[in-house]
Amino acid sequence: MAESPMTITVLGAGSWGTTLAVLLAHKGYDVRLWAHRPEFAAALESDRENKRYLSGTLFPDNLHVVADLHDAVRPARIIVTAVPSQALRQTAQGFADLPLSDKIIVNVAKGIELETGKRMSEVLLETLPGLKPEQVAALYGPSHAEEVAQHQPTTVVACSPSEETALLVQEVFHTQSFRVYVNTDLVGVEIAGSVKNIIAIAAGISDGLGFGDNAKAAIITRGVAEISRLSAKLGADSLTMSGLSGIGDLVVTCLSRHSRNRAVGEQIGKGLKLDEILSEMSMVAEGVLSSKAVVKLADRLGVEMPISQAVYEMLFEDKPAPQAILDLMTRDPKPEHY
Repeated sequence: MAESPMTITVLGAGSWGTTLAVLLAHKGYDVRLWAHRPEFAAALESDRENKRYLSGTLFPDNLHVVADLHDAVRPARIIVTAVPSQALRQTAQGFADLPLSDKIIVNVAKGIELETGKRMSEVLLETLPGLKPEQVAALYGPSHAEEVAQHQPTTVVACSPSEETALLVQEVFHTQSFRVYVNTDLVGVEIAGSVKNIIAIAAGISDGLGFGDNAKAAIITRGVAEISRLSAKLGADSLTMSGLSGIGDLVVTCLSRHSRNRAVGEQIGKGLKLDEILSEMSMVAEGVLSSKAVVKLADRLGVEMPISQAVYEMLFEDKPAPQAILDLMTRDPKPEHY
């Protein structure tokens, strides 16, 4: 008798969660996609596509949409958390009463929790009783959902403190068009993959102000320096910043037309206020709230992050973008590496 396919559950039916659910279903796994709102789950199951967030990508027959969180999590060998970073704790609390000893959680949300300054893996380990570090992984990298859904070449990194877990995640997600590498530096991968969203907002602000390639290159390069300083302070491997969750994700998020964070920054640069920008968006720009969390974390750790600080001031203190840029450019001269 043929062995039944592994059951994988994706929590969160936004564009990225939907894309990964479809990718995994095409690989032959039994996939459950959980949507927070029952009426949205019903529409997804009926339409057999996500018309709101990923129109045109049809669901394979082995992808089932569910609205009950326990029904989604209970049979799964692997749980992919694709909810917004600020909603991860609440979502995890919703299934904390289930036994998880035989499961692996692969987080794909990129952010720092606002209230605690914790990385997503820390939130999971704190929220789910008995969950061990070797059961937690992250899947990060330059991977816009729109392109992955179209089977365009994409590379990401599967990261876990356990190499065995990282290798399993690599095997599960790897396809001809979705190439997965392995890393064990979870601190570095999570910090790089989260802070890059803030730098992307800065890149968008530069676009909105009408600046050119010189300014964009400066923001990306000095953004690398900021992420590297914070990562080092937290004990990350310096090589991680040169990888897919570092330089790779930073470049694509700062440059791409698909980047929600860059788009928010562009509107800020054009003089719009944050509230009116967010009111027009249907999806989450993770860098907005992460800027609050990262600035607070950097201040507590004594890490200098002037671009992140400037983004926070423009978003939440209504500092005019031209003044913020002037203040950045007229800071005391420094050596490049310090």
